[in-house]
Amino acid sequence: MADRDQTPRTTPRKAAAFDDYTMSEIRRAAATGIYDIRGGGAKRRVPCFDDLVFLGASMSRYPLEGYRETCATNVVLGNRFATKPLELDIPITIAGMSFGSLSAQAKEALGRGATTMGTSTTTGDGGMTAEERQHSQCLVYQLLPSRYGMNPDDLRKADAIEVVVGQGAKPGGGGMLLGQKISERVADMRTLPEGIDQRSACRHPDWTGPDDLAIKITELREITAWEKPIYVKVGAARPYYDTALSVKAGADVVVVDGMQGGTAATQDVFIEHVGIPTLPAVKEAVRALKELDTHRKVQLIVSGGIRSGADVAKALAMGADAVSIGTAALVAIGDNDPRWESEYQALGTVPGAYDDWHEGNDPAGITTQDPELAKRLDPIQAGKRLANYLGVLTLELQTLARANGKSHVHNLEPEDLAALTVEAAAMAGVPLAGTRWIPGGGD
Repeated sequence: MADRDQTPRTTPRKAAAFDDYTMSEIRRAAATGIYDIRGGGAKRRVPCFDDLVFLGASMSRYPLEGYRETCATNVVLGNRFATKPLELDIPITIAGMSFGSLSAQAKEALGRGATTMGTSTTTGDGGMTAEERQHSQCLVYQLLPSRYGMNPDDLRKADAIEVVVGQGAKPGGGGMLLGQKISERVADMRTLPEGIDQRSACRHPDWTGPDDLAIKITELREITAWEKPIYVKVGAARPYYDTALSVKAGADVVVVDGMQGGTAATQDVFIEHVGIPTLPAVKEAVRALKELDTHRKVQLIVSGGIRSGADVAKALAMGADAVSIGTAALVAIGDNDPRWESEYQALGTVPGAYDDWHEGNDPAGITTQDPELAKRLDPIQAGKRLANYLGVLTLELQTLARANGKSHVHNLEPEDLAALTVEAAAMAGVPLAGTRWIPGGGD
C-alpha cells in the first residue's frame, strides 16, 4: 500500500463567491466596524459600450471619404424653452466635479480644456469658483440637494443650470467630503466648519417629487429671465420614468448617469450595488423621449464610463445628443499617473485604483486641497492635455460616423450597431451580431 503522505493531492480551490478581495473586505469590516468609503465608479464588469460594434458601410451603405468629406459635430442644448441655448462645437461635455473634491487648479484646467474645444464644463457641488467661471467659456451650474455654495448671483452668471436629482455612482444617496479636504476656502464657500467631515443630502430640501420639480424649474427660469437652459440630472435607476417626469416638469435637457459613473466619495456598497449600467439607461431614456414625442426636442446627455470616441459614437447612435465625461477628464489632466506610483504606493494604493480620491492626498495635485500638492498641477498644461484628449475623441467620433456614411455625428442610428453578447443586445435594444434577434423584443 502506498504511503499516505505520498498520495497525490489536488490543488486547493477557493470559492468563487469568496475571492481574496471579498475575504479581505470581511476581515477589514470585522476589525474596524466601519463600511468602506472610496471614490471612482463601479469596478465590476458589466455590459458596456465595448459589447457593441458598428457595422460600417460597404455595399448597402455608402461611406464618406475620411478627412475629405465634412462630418459635423456641433450640438445645440436647451432650445426647448431657454432663450439662450448652449451652442457647442462638440457633443462631449465635462461633468460636474466640485471644488472641494478637486483643487482650484484642477477646476481651472477643466475650464481651459473645455473652452479650447468649444464645449462646456460643470461646477459640481459646493458652488462656483472664480477660476472656473473665468476660464470656462460655457459653464453649467449644478443645483444639488446640499445647496452648498448656492446663490442667485452665481445662477445668473452661469450659462445653464443643472438640477441634480441623482448620480450614477450613488442613486438615492448623498456624497461625502472628509474634513481634511474642507480647507478654509472650501468651508467659506459651503458655510461649513473647517476640517469637519460633511455629508451631502440625498434629496432636495424644498421639493419632494415631480410636481414640486416643475415649480422649482419655473422659479429657476424666473430668476434667470428664462435665458438659461435647465438640465435635470438623474442617476440610472428608473431612467424611463425619471426621464419622462423630467420632461413633463419642463426640463430642456435630461442627463442620465449610469452606474459606471464616478464619484469623489461614497460607500463602496452604493457604487457596486445600486443603479443600472449606462447601456440600458440610454435605451430606456430614449424610449421615454420618443413616446412623449420629445426626442431631439429635449436633449439627452449620457454619462457614466465614457472613455473613447467609440463610446461617444455608440451613445449617439443609440439616441443621445451628447455625452459627459468625468473620470476620463481627470485622467487626461494627470490624475492617477504612473509617474507618481511610489507616492500612491506609500498611500496604500496604486495608480488606477482611484480609492484615494476622498482622502485629499492625491500626489497629482488634482483631488486635494493640500496647497503643496495642488501646486504640482499646472492648469495651463493640464488644460492643453484635456483639449488634446477631447480632440482625439472628436476625431475618433468623426471617423466612425464617416465609416457609417454619416455627414453629421447625430445621424448615427441604432441600425448602425450590433451587439456581441446576448446581454448587451437586450440592454441596448440592438440585434445580436449576425442575427435580427433583439432579446426581449419579440421575433
